[in-house]
Amino acid sequence: MPKQRDVRAQRELLSNATWQVLADDGLPGLTLRAVAERAGCTTGLVMHAFPTKKALLLHARDLLYERTAVRADAAEAACAEPSGALAAVLGQAVDLPHGHHEESRIWVGFLAAALADDDLAERHRAANRSFLARVRRLVAACRPEWTDERLELTTKSLVALVEGLNVLAAADPQTYPARLQQAALAEALADLTQPGRSGGGRRSG
Repeated sequence: MPKQRDVRAQRELLSNATWQVLADDGLPGLTLRAVAERAGCTTGLVMHAFPTKKALLLHARDLLYERTAVRADAAEAACAEPSGALAAVLGQAVDLPHGHHEESRIWVGFLAAALADDDLAERHRAANRSFLARVRRLVAACRPEWTDERLELTTKSLVALVEGLNVLAAADPQTYPARLQQAALAEALADLTQPGRSGGGRRSG
């Protein structure tokens, strides 16, 4: 039993080190040696858990998905109405609570690597489609009268807005601060959550 606890503790240590290296130094800085130095261990220990840089990237992406999914679950559960849940889920995605934009930097780093690797790209698509499914479900709950075509367009537009803001803010947070991200999202959601606004929400698709 103590050995099992040690294994879990070591993996958590390496997970945190991988996360910090990718967040601080980006994709070029993510190496087995860098993770070992950040974790205060040998490269041999890192290789035992993650034998390649690709394994490190996959782990970082999985960790990012787990963290954001837990936060989205909590945001959705805290709201009684679909419109509030939709705004909360998308809002927590663009306005990072810690304000350090670590998650955006990791997301961008993984996406850059995924462009040249089918396995990484497939992991990215799976996570993105899971987020799309959540958002579509909430959009449909807000506007059950909409056609499938309109639900799909609205869902993908909202997710593209969120992810685009994250990418831009990762490189230029001064130009795209949290308050601007939230304002842009509120504007995009206005017609959907406020049916009488400018007549936009009265269209049935």
